[in-house]
Amino acid sequence: MSKRLIDGNDFTRMVNRGADCLQRHAEHVNALNVFPVPDGDTGTNMNLTMTAGRQELLAKPSESLAKASEVLSKGLLMGARGNSGVILSQLFRGFARGAATLDQMNSMQFAEALQHGVNLAYKAVVKPVEGTILTVAKEAAKHATQQARRIRDITELMQEVHAKAQEALERTPDLLPVLKQVGVVDSGGQGLVYIYEGFLAALQDAEGGEESFDTVRPPVQPTAASRPSFAASAAAVASGSAQSRLNTDGIEFLYDMEFFINRQLGGGAGRRFDEAAFQAALAKDGDSIVVIADDDIIKVHVHSRKPGDVLNLALPYGELSDIHILNMRDQHRELIHDGTVFDEREAAVPASQAPILADEQHLADALPELLSGAPAASEPPADVHELAPYGIIAVAIGEGISDIFLDNSVDVVLSGGQTMNPSTEDFVQAMEALPAEHIFLLPNNGNIILTAQQAAELSERQVTVITTKTIPQGLAALLAFKDHEAPERNASFMQQAAEQVQSGQVTHAVRDSVIDGLQIRQGHFIGIREKEIVATNEQLLQTCQELLDLMIGEGGELVTVLTGEQAEEQVTAELSAWIQSAHPEVELEVHSGGQPLYPYLFAVE
Repeated sequence: MSKRLIDGNDFTRMVNRGADCLQRHAEHVNALNVFPVPDGDTGTNMNLTMTAGRQELLAKPSESLAKASEVLSKGLLMGARGNSGVILSQLFRGFARGAATLDQMNSMQFAEALQHGVNLAYKAVVKPVEGTILTVAKEAAKHATQQARRIRDITELMQEVHAKAQEALERTPDLLPVLKQVGVVDSGGQGLVYIYEGFLAALQDAEGGEESFDTVRPPVQPTAASRPSFAASAAAVASGSAQSRLNTDGIEFLYDMEFFINRQLGGGAGRRFDEAAFQAALAKDGDSIVVIADDDIIKVHVHSRKPGDVLNLALPYGELSDIHILNMRDQHRELIHDGTVFDEREAAVPASQAPILADEQHLADALPELLSGAPAASEPPADVHELAPYGIIAVAIGEGISDIFLDNSVDVVLSGGQTMNPSTEDFVQAMEALPAEHIFLLPNNGNIILTAQQAAELSERQVTVITTKTIPQGLAALLAFKDHEAPERNASFMQQAAEQVQSGQVTHAVRDSVIDGLQIRQGHFIGIREKEIVATNEQLLQTCQELLDLMIGEGGELVTVLTGEQAEEQVTAELSAWIQSAHPEVELEVHSGGQPLYPYLFAVE
């Protein structure tokens, strides 16, 4: 039976099956990562990104394709991890824009929406590389627009899309020499093919009557151990940085409020909404004001002394929902006294200050109780403190490395690195919790830069991403930071410092390979300078020596060694002695980093 249109329910089934298919093959996608190092994470990143998107979609189903695709887009955007996850989120963000006015979609519109996604994804990448997921998406979308002129059945068109994506994937080694050298296809492209495979299966099942919307399986949650916790990784924020420089009583507008106004409910449909006047009214007793007005929904965020007045201002425009009120003084006291950070949504205002509503749909009836519990207006404290001029967020893994960052002006360390990347939402939450006027982000991993940049675009703060690709680059950038300098000069100093340090790392090979003529055996150690494998040996010490000889030979006065979980004391002692003997001209520093997978990280400056 021909299927000429798909709606929101069809799209939800497609996404759910696509996420399932990717999830089943995530480890295969990980195994395709080019370098034979134990940090293949493309499949993990794409899987966690897709899981976040389908969780959002299944929680907010809609028969409208426009609404369903928009919900998916937002879920993917906030859940995006790593370069592959960010690109995936942009593909579907563009798709949602192409579907923005459509409750149902025909084959031509479907093809055009795929092309919208490709256009947006290419814009998101500063230097797009062919032979990657971008190429697979581009070739599939181009083929779809050509075939949609003759194909009206969307299932048949999806067959063409999947087949073309598979064909483009098989050609990625011809476009990216390193893939051909190692003998694999692109891992991100393979992940996208698996998603398209799920899309096709859902359409075929629907035509055969084998699956209904009610049988869509819920997503499998990533385990707590596999997901970096903002709360856990930011536990040391209070160690003399931006948070500790702020006096708790100096938080003038203590209630952090966030809610939606539904203009189609509560009698607000016919009332004109003057956004500027509404913002001005909020500003009388509030700051950090963000008002996003759509046709039917208004999103409001404000820090206020009078939460009851804020709700009174909003009620005439429609019914209020998803109300969250956070007492930021409580949060700050908890942070400073206990050294912990917790999720905003769990830090509700105590009932004595603002009762929690049992049923948000009957807010108007409960408003008198809410207002009676709101604190009376008071004069601002005499010792009001301004926001700290700067805040710094760094990504790292390993207790020792985290401590080094925290001891050198970093306010928040997000857990992340080779095998687990923080999501866009992790960055956004960290920035929202940091009371600073200008925030610097140090991703410290090439696979996290796009996520950091995406989070910076979503933030209400002034944010600068320093494109640090390694831990040594992050440390060098941090040492170049000056409290008294302007943001632009600091950004320049930090970026230059990052680019001047050489980074090296030693780990073990997880498979046999040949790279640039270097024969690599599974289980042997490999030395990586920047992104290039330059040394390999069965012995850990010899691998370190070969790598450092090359790095120091390029010039440098200081060698820093960060020891990992798998470092051996005897090897560390022998390596230190060798450096001082073979290269007496350099200064040596050795620190415990505690990083997994990499026994040694090196920096040469």
